[in-house]
Amino acid sequence: MDLAAWAAGFALALTPENLALCLMGALLGTLVGVLPGIGPAATLALLLPLTFALEPSGALIMLAAIYYGAQYGGSTSSILLNLPGECSGVVTAMDGHRMALMGRAGPALAVAALASLFAGLVTAVGIATVAVPLSALTTAIAPAGLVGLIALGLFAAAVISPGPALPALALILIGAGLGLVGTDLAGGQPRFTFGIPELRDGIGFVPLVMGIFGLAEIIRALETSARPERIRGVRWPWPTRSDLRAGWAPTLRGTAVGSALGVIPGASTLLAALAARGLESGFAPRDRALGTGAVAGVAAPEAANNAAAQSALVPLLTLGLPGSPVMAVLAGALMIHAILPGPGFIAQNPDIFAALMASLIIGNIILVILNLPFAGIWAALLRIPFRRLVPLIVVISLIGVHSVQNSLFDVWLMLGFGLFGWALLRLGLEPTPLVLGFILGPAFEEYLRRTLLFSRGDPMVLLTDPVSAVCLALIAAVSIWKIRRVFPWSRHASFPK
Repeated sequence: MDLAAWAAGFALALTPENLALCLMGALLGTLVGVLPGIGPAATLALLLPLTFALEPSGALIMLAAIYYGAQYGGSTSSILLNLPGECSGVVTAMDGHRMALMGRAGPALAVAALASLFAGLVTAVGIATVAVPLSALTTAIAPAGLVGLIALGLFAAAVISPGPALPALALILIGAGLGLVGTDLAGGQPRFTFGIPELRDGIGFVPLVMGIFGLAEIIRALETSARPERIRGVRWPWPTRSDLRAGWAPTLRGTAVGSALGVIPGASTLLAALAARGLESGFAPRDRALGTGAVAGVAAPEAANNAAAQSALVPLLTLGLPGSPVMAVLAGALMIHAILPGPGFIAQNPDIFAALMASLIIGNIILVILNLPFAGIWAALLRIPFRRLVPLIVVISLIGVHSVQNSLFDVWLMLGFGLFGWALLRLGLEPTPLVLGFILGPAFEEYLRRTLLFSRGDPMVLLTDPVSAVCLALIAAVSIWKIRRVFPWSRHASFPK
């Protein structure tokens, strides 16, 4: 992005409506991060119906602000109460809560906020710098190459996702099958509708994602919800000079680690925070070892956390590969507005992309203003029993799903997917691969159809196209490696001469 694009982006992001949406998203994200329970993915899913009345740029700005706002808010409850609102907050709590017990809760919160601010600003500029040429490169990829890229993205999501890879692959196939329900656009014939008229238009993204993420997470939170009995106060909220000296280098390293890992589909903010902490343990001096309330143990994970959260936009916007539940919901929000993320997105929607990049900078500054002076107020919200909030959340969710198409069938779909998602969570399976399959399955079918049409039905074009060949080779190599790990006897197997 050049200066003219940045100026246009800030002009659009600073309009009263978009600025208000950014502020509202930051507030909601902070609230979601502070209160352990639903999480940002479920919150975004529950708010999807609201985006129908918004411009695409405003919808994306608000949803993105909720996401990185939740990363900020999670550090507050982690540091003050050792109760992470976000999974990545577990890493911050290791040293942040220790600092709070030492009477240094204020400096710990300030270090976390400043590290996140720095990482957010640097990553926003980095995304704008890298994404534009990368997007121009992806537009030159043939349909066969896009088939390989989508296959590689789905395979990576299955391999990197928590738990066994085979169930994740099965969920991807189930999601792809659900995405194919409805009328075939090429032949005009209904597929997998089982004679149900409501399924002729396909399964809606909103009821699926609100059920799989929103309702399922609410049920799980009701099973495990807990609140501390006492809230710790926050005194002096600013770091000392020694804190700043001890935190600047870990912040730089954490930003680099988070930015690098965030662009990998399937890599989570928790992985980035853990990697940053692991790297920092090798640099920490003996008198400030991690785990003893070290400033580096707060700065590095928080910088990595926020950098990874924002750099995850790169594969979504340039390749159309959502690597996390939140990115899947953002992809769905764009598709609701008839905008397809992936190759060509930035070229076709430069104003939306520029406004999003500008809003990342604005939103990170807003979050520092919200989190530092009012940290004690955010922590006090933890006194509210989660069970009292559930009825209001569920009623709003049901109304939102029904309002999308005025369909009671969508409400039943949401309830069904909610129970299915809760069952997956009880089995220790993440539902994210299912949603990724639902989004990318139809795109895979479309590009495969184009590929076979151009090649006159010859599937070998997938091996002759360089991009597709590399992707398929990576899939084969990782599959062989995984099989040899699971079945050690295969390492010594030999073929007859």
